[in-house]
Amino acid sequence: MHQLAGLYLLAGAAVPGLSPISAASLDPAPAIPVNHVGALLLALAVILVAAKVGGHLAEWLRQPAVLGELLAGVLLGNCGIAWLHGLGTDPAVDLFAQVGVVLLLFEVGLESRVVDVLQVGGRALLVAVLGVITPWILGWGLGALLLPDRSVYVHAFLGATLTATSVGITARVLKDLGHAQTREARIILGAAVIDDVLGLVVLAVVASVIKAADLGSSASLAETGVVILKAVAFMVGALTLGVLLTPYLFRVSARLRGSGVLLSTSLTFCFLLACLASNIGLAPIVGAYTAGLVLEEPHYLGFLGRDRSLPDLVSPVSSFLVPVFFVLMGIRVDLGAVLNPAAAWLALLLALVAIAGKQACALGGLGGGLDALSIGIGMIPRGEVGLIFASIGLSLTVHGERVVDPVTYSAVVLMVMITTLVTPPALKWSLARGRGVAGRRAENEESPGRGSPSLWFSRGAQ
Repeated sequence: MHQLAGLYLLAGAAVPGLSPISAASLDPAPAIPVNHVGALLLALAVILVAAKVGGHLAEWLRQPAVLGELLAGVLLGNCGIAWLHGLGTDPAVDLFAQVGVVLLLFEVGLESRVVDVLQVGGRALLVAVLGVITPWILGWGLGALLLPDRSVYVHAFLGATLTATSVGITARVLKDLGHAQTREARIILGAAVIDDVLGLVVLAVVASVIKAADLGSSASLAETGVVILKAVAFMVGALTLGVLLTPYLFRVSARLRGSGVLLSTSLTFCFLLACLASNIGLAPIVGAYTAGLVLEEPHYLGFLGRDRSLPDLVSPVSSFLVPVFFVLMGIRVDLGAVLNPAAAWLALLLALVAIAGKQACALGGLGGGLDALSIGIGMIPRGEVGLIFASIGLSLTVHGERVVDPVTYSAVVLMVMITTLVTPPALKWSLARGRGVAGRRAENEESPGRGSPSLWFSRGAQ
């Protein structure tokens, strides 16, 4: 039981909004009653079954599994059973979900490489910057237009939820369509990685300003600059030191006997960076993402003779914890609020703004023989990162008022679902259209005369 209390203490340091338990609460009996543990185990069992069934149905319908997990949560939370609805506010379930978020961003980081982030080129950087600034401005403006009675902090946070792109969903769609190695795919994925980093910085800045307002003060331009500098310094410092120190750390760890050493060492590194990020005022997911970026295969070569690759080792753990987060996000969706015409209208307009905002990314793909439209469409899905932003908004308050209320939260979740649903068919159509255009361009280059208007008209006449 004292070990469990220690876990809560560590989680309190790593997860914003979760207060560490006091020394007085470490009594074995009152801390966590036995019947509560049983209820928690039952809740996890129900959540996992719902997640796997929902994920299976989504993939059967050729949609990302995350969408099925989210919808499964919506059904659980709105089925009329009070116990299931209450899971949305259960602190123990929320703790599992928060650790799942950390693992999710750690996995996303593992799928990328520092060299990919540093060498994606100016075009991908331009695509990413356009894909953050434009949706943020449009989302902020939409919030000010539709929610004039809410504070400017609500409008700013609403815009922030539209900034990120789901690397996982986009990569999965490109892979399924057989376009993962095209120039457009490399730009989309490279830009999506930068997009997420910039989105996390935006989140850190907006959250810092909101916390200052809640304490009765205002964040000055200098303080906002400090937050940005902290985020950038943390990312650069962690990446630099990580690249230099992790090979040594893993060489030492490789001398330890027993099973699971690679996984334990990697998760320790991930949790420590997440905790450090939290302690300097950033979201823990920034640290987790950075840890994943740092840990590359050459760093743990000493383990490869006796262990599987690190992503393969992390996958079973994340397969347990990550779905808890998505199902919990769905449970927190109030269908009654969604059916409210104002909420439904907000969700629809948010989705339109989210889609239109990312089309600014297409400007970064103009020229160079690239399919700019496919680049813009590939940046649309918000997926898990948008849900993470929304969940953090639920924990932020300004003078006792939630920054993201249940109606706004439900609208944001619906926006995430719409952008996730729209992307696969739209990207499939766009890539097929782009392939056809490229084929016709190649034909015209081989036989220039065939592209003349007279010949095109004569073909039509035939």
